Formats: sequence, C-alpha cells, structure tokens
Amino acid sequence: MRPYAVLACLALLALAPRAHAAAATYRFDPVHSQITFFVDHDGYSDASGQLHIARGWFRFDPGDWSTAKVVTDIDLAGVDMGDRDWNRVVAGSDFLAAQAQPYAHFVSGEVEKTGADTGILFGQLTLRGHTVGIAFPFRFNRRAFTLYGLHTVAGFTGLATLDRKDFGIDAYTKVVGVEVKVLLEIEGIEDSGAEQAYDRQIARETVHADQK
Repeated sequence: MRPYAVLACLALLALAPRAHAAAATYRFDPVHSQITFFVDHDGYSDASGQLHIARGWFRFDPGDWSTAKVVTDIDLAGVDMGDRDWNRVVAGSDFLAAQAQPYAHFVSGEVEKTGADTGILFGQLTLRGHTVGIAFPFRFNRRAFTLYGLHTVAGFTGLATLDRKDFGIDAYTKVVGVEVKVLLEIEGIEDSGAEQAYDRQIARETVHADQK
C-alpha cells in the first residue's frame, strides 16, 4: 500500500464513530471545565462567581454508567467574583475559608440513570471541614475523538442546589442567600494514567506538609 493510502486510512479511522468501549479514565480539562455558582444578593439579583478544578480524574463508560467514578479537588483561593476585593471576601473566613483549607474535595458514589443521556451523580463534598452528601443531576453531552490534540474527550453539564449552612457558612444571611445554585460544564481528556497521577500528587503534597 502506498504511503498516502496508509495516511488516508488512518484519517478515516480517526474520524469514524468509535464502537462501544469499556470504562475509560479521564483527566479534567481545566480550560473547558467551569464551576459557576449563583447566590441571591439581597433580592436584587443572583450574584455569580467561578471556581476552578485544581486536579482530579473521573471514570466513565457510556454503555454502563454504574462504573462511573469522580474524584476531584476544587481551588477555593482562586474564586473569581469579577472583583479583587470581593474575591478576598468570598475566599476569606466568613465564606470559603481558603487559607485554612485551600481545596474542596468531592468523591462520587453511585450514579442513577434517569434517561438516555441524563442521570444523577451522588457523592460527598467536603468544604470547610464539613462533609455533606449531595446529588448532581447531569447530562452526558458526548464522547468523541478529536483531531485537535488527537485525544478522546467526554463532556457533561450538571446543575445542583446546595445549602451553604450545611458547610458552616452562615455569615450575612440577611443579605446573601443561603441557597447556592451550582452549574458545572465539564470536559475530560481520556488518560489511562490520570488516577495514578492524582494519587502521586496527593502523596507528594502530604510528604511536603509533614516535613514543614
């Protein structure tokens, strides 16, 4: 077979729909993964802010959602309210307390499939030393191979409502709402070593903390 014919075959294979695959592991794509939260501001509007995923991985099989797993840490110090002064306030001790505990930690449990491409992800969220069970209704958007970077990407959209008092965040309840809506737009890049890379990073940080 001539070289150009080989290349053409490879290109067609890359573009062709993939057959059902077993559960794959993904690392979070920080560029295309956002956590946006909304909270009432004294009845005037819902103020919004963004948090970013610091590290983590997830496992997902489009054909068997029961094998799904998510482990992730969310950067609290980098909260973005669109204003530097408000960033400091929200990251401070009255709200996220990022100086004491710089990450929120989420570990999933089971997944309940509610439709062809929808489900509910159950898990435990630890924030400010409080661990609370939460449920995220979500939609599986798509999984596909992309020629931009030559990797497989899986994408999801989730929406949940949290009570900030559950995490000990009870400051300024007369002007800042207690109910917090959380919108997640998530993309992951298939990476068989993502779980091990996360474990190594946690181990290094634990050793570094013990040496201080």
